[in-house]
Amino acid sequence: QVQLVESGGGLVQAGASLRLSCRMTGGSFSSYAMGWFRQAPGKEREFQVAISRAGDDTRSADSVEGRFTISKNNAEKTLYLQMNNLRPEDTAVYYCAAARTAYDSTAYFGSARYQYWGRGTQVTVSS
Repeated sequence: QVQLVESGGGLVQAGASLRLSCRMTGGSFSSYAMGWFRQAPGKEREFQVAISRAGDDTRSADSVEGRFTISKNNAEKTLYLQMNNLRPEDTAVYYCAAARTAYDSTAYFGSARYQYWGRGTQVTVSS
């Protein structure tokens, strides 16, 4: 059974950086396209960034374009999210997700495409 565990969240001030990690167990990491989503209090879960299983295609939400970078290390079975210049509106629970796919070079932004989800890690940005 595929399991995803996020880590790296915390409380930071506006303008700071954080790097989130998501480690997969129980599955073949290189077979999955991966994504990061977030959910703020009172809001729906929303797409942030995604990466193809080969790591050669990425997609980002407009709100994080140029600030958030997704990467993956297949050997370590770990997904990363580098978040720079954080803003108070980035405060949310961040979830990683895995989408099994036959396509090497396609990243997915739709949440329905993902079969597996982590439990999330809290990121809080103070002003």
